[in-house]
Amino acid sequence: MLTTERSKLVTETGPGTPMGSLFRRYWIPFLLAAEVPDPDCPPVRVTLLSEKLIAFRDSAGRIGLIEEFCAHRRVSLWFGRNEENGIRCPYHGWKYDYTGQCVEIPSEPENSDYCKDIKITSYPCVEKGGIVWAYMGPLEYKPPPPAFEWTSIPECQFFHSKRWEECNYLQALEGGIDSSHVGFLHSGELKSDPLHHGSKGSNYHMADRKPKFEVEEAPFGLSIGVRRNAENEQFYWRVTPWIMPWYTIVPPYGDNPLNGHAWVPIDDHNCFAWTFSYHPSRPLNQKELKIMQKGGGLHVDLIPGTFRPSINKENDYLIDRAAQKARTTYSGVRGIAMQDASLQESMGPIQDRTRENLVLTDKAIVMARSRLSKAALDLKKGKKPSGIDPETQAIRSASFILPRNVPFSEAPGDPMRVKPGIPHTSI
Repeated sequence: MLTTERSKLVTETGPGTPMGSLFRRYWIPFLLAAEVPDPDCPPVRVTLLSEKLIAFRDSAGRIGLIEEFCAHRRVSLWFGRNEENGIRCPYHGWKYDYTGQCVEIPSEPENSDYCKDIKITSYPCVEKGGIVWAYMGPLEYKPPPPAFEWTSIPECQFFHSKRWEECNYLQALEGGIDSSHVGFLHSGELKSDPLHHGSKGSNYHMADRKPKFEVEEAPFGLSIGVRRNAENEQFYWRVTPWIMPWYTIVPPYGDNPLNGHAWVPIDDHNCFAWTFSYHPSRPLNQKELKIMQKGGGLHVDLIPGTFRPSINKENDYLIDRAAQKARTTYSGVRGIAMQDASLQESMGPIQDRTRENLVLTDKAIVMARSRLSKAALDLKKGKKPSGIDPETQAIRSASFILPRNVPFSEAPGDPMRVKPGIPHTSI
């Protein structure tokens, strides 16, 4: 349980808030590169950490992320003309380059240099792994570009998507580090989903619904080890890394692809849930791609032209009570991602953490809240956040079997470390 004050600290991410200041020190995934596919294509509205912005790709292919509103009369530049290396306001023709610098004010005399004094907020961007990332913090602290494994493998080995989730980022993130719900909420999909079933790991998962959690602090965030009983006096381990500030990587089943997640605040009541599906050592096959493209696995089917799931709270997530009763799907909601989202959104835009009652399996959630709170408060004291350096992002999840007397952190072969071109460790 959190106090009201502590809950505000970890959930509010707008400008000037402690958590907002912390998050602005990281590279933030905010667009699929396909959203700005070509030079001079239409601009895209972006709300990120409660700031209203627009993104555009200029004539030279550079991506600008700038304040949405023209400095003249506050017209939305989303209506602007993207042309000749800049975005031009359609109201009076004021033009801005990808850095937010005003480069032309048509009504001013030819010898005027007034536009040199006009610059709207802008943020640097990089493209990696088919994703556009923004850095919104002080430029003197800009970290190296993102170095997650899914950003540096060939394009044929990954498939990424994002969806709008109608709740605060934290309750979505907390679902991502809570392994104990999987044997209940997703039990039907462990038997039926083609990217999950058929592995020995899914059988262990289903057979033991009283997992034991062991959580360790790590340079990148937390290593969350969850053990279940296996045969021959062994434990089946699933180890999830939580990488600061909002990334998780789901432990794999067999040779199926890994799945990373990020929950990025749009504002305090909404977030984008990213899914990064990738295989470290082989191309995704056509079956896998087809499933993902149709919203299967950990991806979702979207309303065309939007990032809103077709199954959403307005249609009660198309809950099927008959399927729920028959336990075809434990909750009656179809699809792993939307099963999670339906319950996370059911808590309201921001969960009332003053009324919760936590148990032993919530250890990772408690530690993640503490780590976020401490990092935000330490930042005000000048301490560098963790999870920023490339070496701390070179992490995988893993699943494996160990003798009962061997801690998961002593698993042979360092299974959580990225080894380029080498398959992940999985049961």
